[in-house]
This record gives sequence, structure tokens and C-alpha cells, in this order.
Amino acid sequence: MPPGDNASPLLQIDGVTLTFGGVRALGGVSFNVAAGSITAVIGPNGAGKTSLFNTISGFYRPSEGRVLFKGQDITRLPTPQRAKLGLGRSFQTSALLRGMPVLANIKLGRHAHLNSNVFDALFYLGRARREEAELRADIEERIIDFLEIDHIRHAPVSALSYGLQKRVEMARALAMQPQILMLDEPVAGMNREETEDMARFILDVRAEWGITVLMVEHDMGMVMDLSDHVVVLNFGQLIAQGNPAEVQADPEVIRAYLGSGDVADLRNRLHSGLKVA
Repeated sequence: MPPGDNASPLLQIDGVTLTFGGVRALGGVSFNVAAGSITAVIGPNGAGKTSLFNTISGFYRPSEGRVLFKGQDITRLPTPQRAKLGLGRSFQTSALLRGMPVLANIKLGRHAHLNSNVFDALFYLGRARREEAELRADIEERIIDFLEIDHIRHAPVSALSYGLQKRVEMARALAMQPQILMLDEPVAGMNREETEDMARFILDVRAEWGITVLMVEHDMGMVMDLSDHVVVLNFGQLIAQGNPAEVQADPEVIRAYLGSGDVADLRNRLHSGLKVA
């Protein structure tokens, strides 16, 4: 369900600055992600999109600013703690274990939520047994069925097409039981049919499971069709944000993507489904 106008933000990025030596990857970036929304972060190559994702998920720590989740400052929390709170993500480049089967890769996503200790797991005692049963039920009866990957559950990841690997990445992120699903270029390298399938899954995970989606994506046709809110970065700076129509008409966005030109030209490229950066 789309977010309400008066909904409190689920995620707040407040003045985030990230530097590597003398290079500023992000400079004072601020925006909110409303609960129940699909928010897209876009921008030309090198704009700072993945750096922003890595900062939100805890791989990088900003030199200034804060990241707040449900009003709690999580800026200094380690990545596993953020995952346990409800931040689940996929990666631009596949982070799957290629020698392992699909089901084992997906199960790894639940690791942050397991309560059984090494002793329980070693002897497969009560708590470990119950957690394993609950995990199998959730993954096999809900996630695998939802993403239509039952036919590959026992296949090694290395044998899968790129599009199916992206789907397994999403399954592993969903196994983390996220409140915010962070997708880093979910349709990169996909053909049109695979892109349409992924777009459908993104819409359905919001509509059927109530999960908020935050994604980085270069496919502007998909971004403009799916998103409630679009955030635009360029050289680490936030240059525009708003609904898709507002962003498409913003002169700064036109300049960032085209260098020069007019709104009509950009809109034609967006609605053709081309990747503009």
C-alpha cells in the first residue's frame, strides 16, 4: 500500500557526509523514506549511490550526519545489528556463494535472527530444531513460492542465469525479514522479460508483504513507473527529490543526465525504458 501523506518516515538520512581521504563521496545528503513506499535513488555513474547504500547498511561510517531507523540513531550500529532491526539488502555485484545450492544461500539471510547457540546447533537440540523448522517453512512455503524459484531450489548458484541469480539475491534479502528491502541495481544486466518479472516482484512485495523498498537503479523507465519518491544524486550531492513527474521536470536533473537539452528529450528517453547512465 502506498504511504500516507502524514506517515512518519521509516528511515531518515540526515546530513550524511562520507569521505575517503581527501575525496568526498557524499556531501550532506538528507532525505526520508516513508513506510510503505518505493523510493528510488538515481544519478549518473559515480554519483555516490552505492556509497550511500553502504552507509545506510553499515559498511561505511559517515564522517558527518546520522542514519535513523524508526527514529533510532543507528549511525554507529554494526551491519549485523542493522540487519536484525530490519534492514535487508541485495548487492550490485552478486554476493551469493556460487558453489552452494540456492536453498542454502537463501537460508544464510536468516542468520542474524537465529537464537540457537553453537551447542544447540551441534547436537540439534530443541531450540535449533524449532528454528530450522520455522526457517524451512518460511523460506520454502513463502519466499521461494513468491519469487517462483521452486524449480531451482537445489541447483548450485553457479549453474543459474544472471537473472535467476538476482532473484536468489532478493530471496536471501527477504529471508532477513526486512522492514526495508534495499535493492542495489536489481535489474542490471537483465533482458526485458527478466526486468518485467523483477518489477512485478518489487510491486508485490510492497503490496502483499507490506515491505518498504529502497532501491538504486539505472533503468529509468522502471524507476519512474514503480517509485513513489525519487532521490537524485550527482557527484555526492543531492540535487533533487520528489515524485517521478517532479524529478523528470527538474532542470538540475536534466543537466546531470544530459549536460544540456530539454525536458522533452529526457522524458522521451525515460519512457523508452533506456538506461540513461
